[in-house]
Amino acid sequence: MRNLLDRFRGAGGTSGSSGAGPLRRSSGAGTFRADFTASLVVFLVAVPLCVGVAVASGVPAELGLITGIVGGLVTGFLPGSSLQVSGPAAGLTVLVYEAVETYGVAALGVLVLVSGLLQLAMGAFGLGRWFRAISVAVVQGMLAGIGLVLIAGQLYALADAKAPSSGLDKIFNIPGLIADVAGSADALKAVAVGAGTIVVLVLWPRFRQGAKVLPAPLAAVALATAATAILDLPIARVEVKGLLDAVQPPGGGEFQALAEVGVLGTVLAFTLIASAESLFSAAAVDRLHDGPRTDYNKELMAQGAGNTVCGLLGALPMTAVIVRSAANVQAGAKTKASRVLHGVWLLVFAVLFPSALGIIPVATLAGVLVYSGWKLIPTKDLVPLWKTHRGEAIILIVTAGAIVITNMFEGVIIGLLMAVAKTAWETSHVHVEVSGHEDDEDDEGSGSGSGSGDQPLRVRVRGNATFLRLPKLLDELEGLPRKREVELDLTGLRHVDHACEMALATWTERHNAVVKRDAALEERIPA
Repeated sequence: MRNLLDRFRGAGGTSGSSGAGPLRRSSGAGTFRADFTASLVVFLVAVPLCVGVAVASGVPAELGLITGIVGGLVTGFLPGSSLQVSGPAAGLTVLVYEAVETYGVAALGVLVLVSGLLQLAMGAFGLGRWFRAISVAVVQGMLAGIGLVLIAGQLYALADAKAPSSGLDKIFNIPGLIADVAGSADALKAVAVGAGTIVVLVLWPRFRQGAKVLPAPLAAVALATAATAILDLPIARVEVKGLLDAVQPPGGGEFQALAEVGVLGTVLAFTLIASAESLFSAAAVDRLHDGPRTDYNKELMAQGAGNTVCGLLGALPMTAVIVRSAANVQAGAKTKASRVLHGVWLLVFAVLFPSALGIIPVATLAGVLVYSGWKLIPTKDLVPLWKTHRGEAIILIVTAGAIVITNMFEGVIIGLLMAVAKTAWETSHVHVEVSGHEDDEDDEGSGSGSGSGDQPLRVRVRGNATFLRLPKLLDELEGLPRKREVELDLTGLRHVDHACEMALATWTERHNAVVKRDAALEERIPA
């Protein structure tokens, strides 16, 4: 967990930075000034991310802005986490893209609406805190899998090409993409714009003075857009609609799709992944400041309320976003007013300046998302994790690989099942204590062929007996003397499952029956 939180902390500064120091309750102009300044910073970070996530998800760019607006004006007002900022997240891009490809943009509102209602119910029933029990390796694997698929998909957008639908096809077709790019001057220009965006994202934070004035994502997008306009490059731009035209409330036909098993699986995936990402982000944000801690159940309900509204508007699903949240804390935000104001600025921008989106190259947004995808992959944590907790590292790798090979939902389920199996294996410690062997030694020493050696061996099993340890347990029992009956004592077990209990009883009954049969045969054979 510490490695994961340290990664998050690195994305937004440390607790010792000027913006992430202890929160002090203050009032009046000082507090408002701090929140106002922080809201502008978060707004500047949010604009390119909202648009980029929407384009990568296969929906109109305005839907990303709508989700960001709802994240500020709805979720931002509600209790839970005071400084966490919500909006469309790169972590759900792959899942949304798959859903839109399968069910269409019109069905997106129903999926998000039902997910929001489920989040509200889970928060009301106090299930928010249980998300802290999810294996960190599964969460890291989920983020890594999302990052890999996101990078693979956005490589095609860098070249103004259409990406294949499945994760494996995206990866296997990359050689063909490279060949196509090499033979097209326009594609090379688009790749150059996207690659330049990534370079700016990497280098901009090193210029501290510039980074204080302009966040790296906005600087990268602004520079790439300016270069494209000045050079008049023939590359694809973001397609723009009006904000109201982009709103697509779900109709009755879309609700009928909920009867399909696949749709329910997608809804469940939206709910679990959005909730887990939001609450893990809340834990990370709490580490960045000394103010009030997050109430996980209230935060889950706040996320549910936001997703319910997004669903009614046909917009993208939302989660708490660590990049915006860390920027909010680092900029010196004091109260939730900063995240509400950031929603106001997004609304003003979307209403008054929608045409500004139409000059942004698609390739530069792809560059932003390639960079975001790379940040999701725990490259620094994997080697130390392999050295210290190899089982956790295997779960991380398998979860990420399963997401790439199958899809988001199945990959996370596979990871969770592996984590449960690993935990069950590690906790299923069983010890077998045998008493009565000394009787055999006493009989050999006295030269007696009968007596106490004929008494049953007393076998006591202690610990947790589950089917995972059953082969080892039966091997130990099979090693007992075959001429002595066994008295099996299970009172020392803290837990025994049905399969293990039945197997032990069957073995004991069979073993004693064989011992009695052999003894009867020996009595019939004359000396």
